[in-house]
Amino acid sequence: MDNTRVFHDPIHKEIIINSSKDDELMIMELIETEAFQRLRRIKQLGPASLIFHGAESSRFTHSIGVFCVARQIFNKLVEIDPDFEKNRFIVYGAALLHDLGHGPLSHTSEEIFDHNHEKWSKSLIKDYSPINSILKKFGNEIPKNIAELFSSKNLISHPMKTLISSEIDCDRLDYLLRDSYNTGTKYGLVDLERIISALTFAPDGGIAIKPKGVIAIEHFLVLRNIMYRTIYNHRINEISSWILENIIKSIKNGLQDKICIDQSLFNWIFSYKDLSFDDFLANDDVMLGYHLMQWKRQAPEPLSTLCKMFIDRHLLKATNINFLTNIQKLELLAFTKKKCEESNLNSNLFCGIKEKKFRGFESNNSLKVWDGNYLINLDKASSLVKTLMKGEDSSLIIYPEEIKDDIKKRILQMKNN
Repeated sequence: MDNTRVFHDPIHKEIIINSSKDDELMIMELIETEAFQRLRRIKQLGPASLIFHGAESSRFTHSIGVFCVARQIFNKLVEIDPDFEKNRFIVYGAALLHDLGHGPLSHTSEEIFDHNHEKWSKSLIKDYSPINSILKKFGNEIPKNIAELFSSKNLISHPMKTLISSEIDCDRLDYLLRDSYNTGTKYGLVDLERIISALTFAPDGGIAIKPKGVIAIEHFLVLRNIMYRTIYNHRINEISSWILENIIKSIKNGLQDKICIDQSLFNWIFSYKDLSFDDFLANDDVMLGYHLMQWKRQAPEPLSTLCKMFIDRHLLKATNINFLTNIQKLELLAFTKKKCEESNLNSNLFCGIKEKKFRGFESNNSLKVWDGNYLINLDKASSLVKTLMKGEDSSLIIYPEEIKDDIKKRILQMKNN
């Protein structure tokens, strides 16, 4: 009997899982659960496919990729310290299940539903029986230990925390490679092999990088910075999220009795804090997409128009206004709202200012450089890393196509004054 299963992956090639090993049997059983299969129906990059047409990959493929990276790193660390072997089930489970709690369109649901995916991942692992019971078969404390890795700040320098939830973890190592591939960009070509080969244990028990790996880590962090600025925080992503937020807002403003809506999605919108596991798992990109299509055709205004904008990619416009003062931004917003109302459009739904803050690299002292004699923080070992710790603010004015010329003319006047 063949106990292996092969996942053909565009990034890691053949990912072979051998269920004759208990640790990988656990992984196979988790993959087969309803909760994990749901991740096939959640896009890794949310609405980014409206910009990058190849960005159709799912949280399912990413999660298996993170497991693959974690297994490579774990095997390397066990060669250095065989005692680390006792953590294998925890690391494998945490790597595979880290995104289990994502809502529709991935991180976009955090904006439109005020959803916390890490909280839900933790809850599903600790309290959802189909997941919890599998983990407990292989160790009664495994669910609790995995959940701790997702939340505990006390574990910031713990080697497992570094692997699962840090600024340089298995999650980021996979998604930079995967997202770069799927968007057709070349920014995210991380030297994964070099990074893994340079990992070691520090005298304090944490994970450290050998000096030979510092350049590869610098490269990784530069690429991460570029990917956030050009892909994750792309202007079209921000506009799409704005439209989706206002779709939900318009439903909350009295339209719920005038539209068809599944009870599980209704509970996401109106009873999010009391969601059951069944309602949580019932909502994914397919469920949300179905409703957007229905509302586009049948809902009253302005909901119908908002859904049409998103479904047909007839999006609102947006212009960067970082260079304006706060007073100028408010003046521009007032002007935009006035023009919006003159075009018979709801100024609360079709225009506004969206602020975004990009966090720079946060070391949290979780990864250090160890040369065999001295242990120093990564940002102290590299001046480049230190510059990448600086964040960046972004301000967009969002407005409809109908008033585009008026807004651009007004912005130009303000810029020249």
